Amino acid sequence: MWWKEEVDEDEESATVFLQSEASGKHYEWKLFDGRQWSQICNDHVIECHYCQPEARGMTIHTSLGSLYIDFDAMTVRGPFSGLCVKRQTFLTQNQSEEIGWYYRDNTQWCEYGSKGQSHRTSSVNSKDLEQHYTSNPMGFIQFSVGYINYTMDFSAMTQTNLSTSVKRMVRRRPKFNSIIGANNSSVNIELPSLSTLHITPSSVVTWEFMGDEGVWTEYKKPGCSLDSLDIENHYLLNPHGQLDFRAGRYTYTLYFSGMYQTNKSLGTKRHIRRITDGNQLNNSAQFQALWQFKDIDGSWKDFVKGRRQGSCTVSSQDIESQYQQNNMGTMSFSTGKFTYHLDFSAMVQTNLSTNTKRPVRRLQQ
Repeated sequence: MWWKEEVDEDEESATVFLQSEASGKHYEWKLFDGRQWSQICNDHVIECHYCQPEARGMTIHTSLGSLYIDFDAMTVRGPFSGLCVKRQTFLTQNQSEEIGWYYRDNTQWCEYGSKGQSHRTSSVNSKDLEQHYTSNPMGFIQFSVGYINYTMDFSAMTQTNLSTSVKRMVRRRPKFNSIIGANNSSVNIELPSLSTLHITPSSVVTWEFMGDEGVWTEYKKPGCSLDSLDIENHYLLNPHGQLDFRAGRYTYTLYFSGMYQTNKSLGTKRHIRRITDGNQLNNSAQFQALWQFKDIDGSWKDFVKGRRQGSCTVSSQDIESQYQQNNMGTMSFSTGKFTYHLDFSAMVQTNLSTNTKRPVRRLQQ
């Protein structure tokens, strides 16, 4: 049975299939179809996304219909009853998975112990929370971030601000292929072979970079040392990683988390994108944002990229990519015969010919 999968909040496209043999990794994803459990081959694709805190779940399109795997509840919804999903681990007595604990900030998921938008660090980190959770999975723990006190409810997977009573979601996810030994040393896990990922022609992913004069250009051999399939395979193994390649006489580094590439000699930076069947797919919360400007009639209009009347040279995704790199910075774009300057700190755009200013806003979808 072949499956095409899509990831909720982190839309991806690839192909996986069921088989009964073990994969040899320290984890296995299995599906119960009402009669028997079957291993999902190439389950490193599912594992890769499950380990990302922003991924709520995954929709798998099958010959039996569309099945939705809810990562939080570990359930499957589909056109018929009796479906179940499970993730098994195979570790020695002296090994354990490295677990990350994350909270939902205003715009992104942050790990406990790291600095959030407040630029303050919580008094507990992932290791502390995992120890308390292991000892009592239905319990509570209190902690602080700066002068603000919080309580975390493990059973509800929420944190509550004790001053304002505001609740935020919490997620507990393993870190991809990260195992801790008895002496707290990291154990290297062999990643699955790149050749084990099967992608059907109907879901081939294309990787492109922003070329000269604003034209998106696909990575292709022999002009480049990598093509779209090479990049896609590396991306699926580590969506937050980076990749070096050559094009002509230059060497570049491609950053998946920021979706850009850098010329290692010149330091120049270009945007990259990942598309399938003409639709752009991205791996981070940055591409869930919608950017709009207030038009002359007082209504809010989307930034639409294209050559038609009312379009401009940037889309919401392009603006969001720049915003994520520097949310206090600026960028330029044009529409028709006018060029504009967009100031993220002031959230205004300025027509450089008429000096007309218009408000802009950023919406989370």
